[in-house]
Amino acid sequence: MSERRARLVRRHLLTPARRATDALEVARSLTALHSTDPVTVFVSLQARTDGVLPDDIERTLYDERTLVRVLCMRRTLFVVPRELVPAVFAACTDTIAARERRRLEQMVVDSGISTRPGAWLRRAEAAALAALDARGEAYTRELVSDVPQLARKLRVGAGTRFETTQSAGARVLPQLAMERRIVRGRPRAWKSGQYRWVPVERWLEDGIPALDADVARGQLLQAWLAAFGPATETDLRWWTGWTARDARAALASLPLATVDLDGTTGFLPADDLEPVEAPEPWAALLPTLDPTTMGWKERDWYLGPHGRMLFDSAGNAGPTVWWDGRVVGGWAQRADGEIVHRLLEDVGSEAERAIGAEAERLQAWVGDVRFKPGFLPPFQRELSR
Repeated sequence: MSERRARLVRRHLLTPARRATDALEVARSLTALHSTDPVTVFVSLQARTDGVLPDDIERTLYDERTLVRVLCMRRTLFVVPRELVPAVFAACTDTIAARERRRLEQMVVDSGISTRPGAWLRRAEAAALAALDARGEAYTRELVSDVPQLARKLRVGAGTRFETTQSAGARVLPQLAMERRIVRGRPRAWKSGQYRWVPVERWLEDGIPALDADVARGQLLQAWLAAFGPATETDLRWWTGWTARDARAALASLPLATVDLDGTTGFLPADDLEPVEAPEPWAALLPTLDPTTMGWKERDWYLGPHGRMLFDSAGNAGPTVWWDGRVVGGWAQRADGEIVHRLLEDVGSEAERAIGAEAERLQAWVGDVRFKPGFLPPFQRELSR
């Protein structure tokens, strides 16, 4: 267990000595950055860098475009190093896109829009792409205003107690992104989840090349194990969203070593068996859905008994306080901007001072920006009041 924690610290750049000087290095070290909550990307990077400000991160995302925001593993939004984008599409997004298109066609039928949903969607998509090409880039509401088909109302969750309505544009445009035709560009602000849509060729001059799915799964697995190994098949299937068949085929395709993880088989690259020296004790404040907190399905070795307090009922992690490779508390930002935290166990005075220093570092970095995470379990919600 101590060896796994030492690997976590070093691979995930979570000590002052290991911090990076640019956003791309961090993303590569973690394989991908969670982006369901837009603030997560920035605070995840803050925790692992020195001297990297929001403007620097935005430049990497939207000017250099060496990081790209895509929907991929588990139908979740991530920020991915550009060189890994083709692999995550072939390994994950293509399968999700096919499934989501079938769901979208059924919504068109359920909503009484057309009994020929495939044909109707092709016309709506062609009109949306033409409107986007004319504008160069646009928010969803702008394209909904331009294209009457996108303004049609879809019944989502028809026949269930969760039924609601959405504009067709809110579903058609993400579908086009899953199918490599458009991408999410610059948002209104770094903490905003309202992104401009951009034709893929205008954002990435070579588009998103297609790869063989089996080859792509091997590439993604290799990158993930370098960051998160040793890990179990259960961890892998959860993180990727793969079937058991695809996960086992990917594991069999690489030269891997196995280790015992408290009675369960863990996998890691065959050339990664050297022991990792434990670093000095360290503190970190990681945000909602941070990739480290969310990196494994089986989390007891770093989460201990605190899961019910710090995760919501759907399994989404809120902001966490870490000490020496373990989660020991939670934190939040109050309405006046103050960063506050609370520990769930006695960690000693040295740890408390280090955690307090990290809270001050985050406070200074955030400045006068206020944010409300999309996922805030009750414990952290209470802190924020």
